[in-house]
Amino acid sequence: MAIAGTRRGERAHLIELSLAAGGFGIGVGEFAIMGLLPNIARGFDVTVPYAGHAISFYALGVVVGAPVIAVLAARLPRKTLLIGLMAVFALGNLLSALAPTYGSFVLLRFLSGLPHGAYFGVASLVAASMADPSKRTQAVGRVMLGLTVAILVGTPLVTWTGQLFTWRLMFAAVAAIALLTMLMIWRFLPHAPAEHGASPLRELRAFARLQVWLTVATGAVGFGGLFAVFSYIAPTMTQVAGMPESAVPFVMAIFGGGMIVGMTFGAWLADRNLMKTVAGFLIFSVLALALFSVTAGNAWLLCLFVFLVACGDAIAPALQTRLMDVAAEAQTLAAALNHSAFNIANALGAWLGGLAITWGYGYASTGWVGSALAFGGLLIFLLSMAVERRVAGRVRPQEA
Repeated sequence: MAIAGTRRGERAHLIELSLAAGGFGIGVGEFAIMGLLPNIARGFDVTVPYAGHAISFYALGVVVGAPVIAVLAARLPRKTLLIGLMAVFALGNLLSALAPTYGSFVLLRFLSGLPHGAYFGVASLVAASMADPSKRTQAVGRVMLGLTVAILVGTPLVTWTGQLFTWRLMFAAVAAIALLTMLMIWRFLPHAPAEHGASPLRELRAFARLQVWLTVATGAVGFGGLFAVFSYIAPTMTQVAGMPESAVPFVMAIFGGGMIVGMTFGAWLADRNLMKTVAGFLIFSVLALALFSVTAGNAWLLCLFVFLVACGDAIAPALQTRLMDVAAEAQTLAAALNHSAFNIANALGAWLGGLAITWGYGYASTGWVGSALAFGGLLIFLLSMAVERRVAGRVRPQEA
């Protein structure tokens, strides 16, 4: 019995590693392009801001693809779906590496973004289903760690390689990681039929649930604070704290380390009390982001608060589990929507932070913008908790 249990545990870890490998590839593809924008702009003979539209199109692909794929692929077995999603991701990145014109490149970035949200949603469901119920958020967090490790290790390495040789090499490398993920999932994840009764209509019922919308809104607004700071961290370092450009990779590594610590610790806490973990880390983010603005002029304190701001990533696996809880039978769609929410947060945080800078408040003001967004997410989550308590209060007297 003990040997069988050990083997099951080893198999579960191999499956989690396979799923995290896909997250690593997605993370490199999503974030490494930010460091290679000048190279891409020169390659297509366009301006850097214009080249940045490729990032927006990728995010749009995530937002659109997550719900559409989750609904249309409801009847597919999860193993088949995961391999198919990675195949589309590999193809999109491989063709991005070969794109002859900027227009084709932007469209291929949109294609590459389509599987992003659905992959993480389905991967989270698979990881949670294999774990002990008391440790399911930690299993989800381990799968999502692939994304944060990509920021810490993969993105700087691939960015450096792309700058040294050609930016096209980065997308080819991401395609190779996706192909490796497909092989690992095929090898380690056992085949299982689609869940009985699964259908597009059943998945669409998630949209009729208020708690699904409130949880998605919590992530879309509350998580935007992190991206308001992250999007402008390089100029904040150099122009506010007076740090050299050579320190940017070091601070990016600090940011990645904070995300790993936050996600790991946050997942552990969420398995003990999910609701308090989400609310607690949103409060933590409100304070950390505000103090980032206050201390941004000091290089050492900036590094400290970059780390603390990144720890706000702790709400990611917690919100993923929360969506699974409130979605009832529409698990796939709800899980995928979490990553649509995070990409909306990315766009919202970067846009509002950019507005504050454009209006003359300076790069340090992104922390105040982020703090306001985290506070908005907290208010939405508190509303969600209040609605849930009110509904529970109505149900108990009826049951009695």
